[in-house]
Amino acid sequence: MYFVGVDLGSTMTKVVIMDEAVLACVIGPTGAEHRRLAYKVMEETLRQANLPFDEISYVVATGYGRINVPFADKQITEITCHAKGVSSLFPTVRTAIDIGGQDAKGIKIANGRVVGFVMNDKCAAGTGRFLEVIANDLGVRLEEMGELSLNSKSRVGISSTCTVFAAQEVVSRIAEGTPIEDVLAGLHEAIASRVYRMVERLKIERDVVVTGGVAKNIGVVKALEEHVGFPVLVTEEPLLTGAIGAALLGKELTLNALESGRPIERGARRLEEATFFK
Repeated sequence: MYFVGVDLGSTMTKVVIMDEAVLACVIGPTGAEHRRLAYKVMEETLRQANLPFDEISYVVATGYGRINVPFADKQITEITCHAKGVSSLFPTVRTAIDIGGQDAKGIKIANGRVVGFVMNDKCAAGTGRFLEVIANDLGVRLEEMGELSLNSKSRVGISSTCTVFAAQEVVSRIAEGTPIEDVLAGLHEAIASRVYRMVERLKIERDVVVTGGVAKNIGVVKALEEHVGFPVLVTEEPLLTGAIGAALLGKELTLNALESGRPIERGARRLEEATFFK
C-alpha cells in the first residue's frame, strides 16, 4: 500500500510517497497557481516512484494551501502533520520548532501527539522570507548566509523587529563598514531570539527538533542552541516533515478503517483524479 503526503506551504510545496519508508519526494516553489502546481509536483513524484495514481491508497494534504489539493482524500492541519512527521523521525522529541517561509511555530509533543502549540503567522520577521529579503539586499546567496555568519568575531545587534526596518538597519551597518559576517550573525541572533521568546511560552523541553527551510541555516540553528541551552536536532531534509506526517496519518486512517471493517473515507474527486494522472 502506498500513501501520499502533500504539504502545500506558502513558499514551497512538498510531496512524499511512502510505504514503510519514503519512496519518492519532490520539493518545488509554490507560486500563485496552487492547484496547477499540486498536479505538477504530484505527477513528478509518481514518475520518480514509477507508480500510477490509482495504486495510491490514500492522499492527505496539509499546509497553508491544503484546500487547493483537489486530489487529496483528506486535509489535516500542519500542526498535527508536523508533530507526526517529527515524532516518526525522532521519537524522543518533546518540542518542535518549525520556521517556514512566512510563519514560525512551536509544537509541544508527548508520545507523538500535540499537547500545545504557538504560531506567528502575522509577520514575516523571523521567517525564511525575512532571510530572503536580507540576502537580496546584501547580494549574498541565501544558502551561504549561515556559514558566513559562523566567521563572525563580534556580531552586531539588530534591534528592528520589522522586516522592512531590519533590512534598512542591516544595509546601514554594512555602509558603516561592519563586516558582513558580523551583520549576519546579529541577524540570525535576532531571528533566534524572536522565535525562542514565542516557543518558550510552551516551556521548552528536550529533545528539541528544528524543521522548516530555515533549519538549513546553521547560523540560526546555532543561535537557537544558545537560547535553549543545549544542542537541537535537525532532520536530514527539514522541509519534508509535514509531508511525511501527512502520509503517515493517511496510512493510519486507512489501516484503522480496514481493521474495523469501515469504508475508507475518500475525497470527492478521487476517481476523476485517477483518470487525470494517467
